[in-house]
Amino acid sequence: MTSTILQVKNLSVTFKGDNGDLEAVNNLSFNMDEQEFVCVLGPSGSGKSTLLRVLAGLVQPGEGEVNISPGSDRKPVVGLVFQQANLMPWRTVIENVTLPLELLGVEEEKRNARAREWIDLIGLQGFEKSLPHDLSGGMAQRVALARAFVQDPDLLLLDEPFGALDALTRERMGDELLRLWQVRRKTILMVTHSISEALLLSDRVLVFTPRPGRLALELPVPFERPRSSGVRFTPEFGSLSQRLRESIGLAG
Repeated sequence: MTSTILQVKNLSVTFKGDNGDLEAVNNLSFNMDEQEFVCVLGPSGSGKSTLLRVLAGLVQPGEGEVNISPGSDRKPVVGLVFQQANLMPWRTVIENVTLPLELLGVEEEKRNARAREWIDLIGLQGFEKSLPHDLSGGMAQRVALARAFVQDPDLLLLDEPFGALDALTRERMGDELLRLWQVRRKTILMVTHSISEALLLSDRVLVFTPRPGRLALELPVPFERPRSSGVRFTPEFGSLSQRLRESIGLAG
């Protein structure tokens, strides 16, 4: 039986500026269950990234509230992956992956063992001592994912993690993320501009209106898991893609 791990209630965020206030999110409410994968779609500037930054504790909500792991006695662990890998250029692959554990005070032997496990899972065996400038864009983003997963987050936030990659690499990385999720089943909230990516990966898709972001559509994804990339070529996938495209168009 799954439990609710995220509650967003009547969330509104307004940024103050010299040229006036900018309302990014307005009266947004939704829940997520443990081990659920949810994607967020919407026009540019619709508050998607603002939502993730609120959940990560980087932006304070103006109104409403967010609760992560409600009812838990401990502080929840939240991971965040941006569009750019943001690796530390002077640290090797394994040193970048172990960074969150190092900050948590995990002893070196244990953090290196956990990092190697994730390096194996993301398919970068043999690159443990490589520096970021020796990696391709896709490889660097794999390291960023491993760095987020290694701390065993209660909630993993992905902000267009493959947006800076070319189309073919992006598709491969989507398949890779699907494989990783099916192995470890972490709770993931992912912002994307790709309808195909959202339908391949998620259990549910949320569509936002233009700024200020409100919930325009909540679409359950019916494809069974474990899921393969071949689902992209089914008639139902095409039908759902069209529905999301129309919803974004109406929202825009």
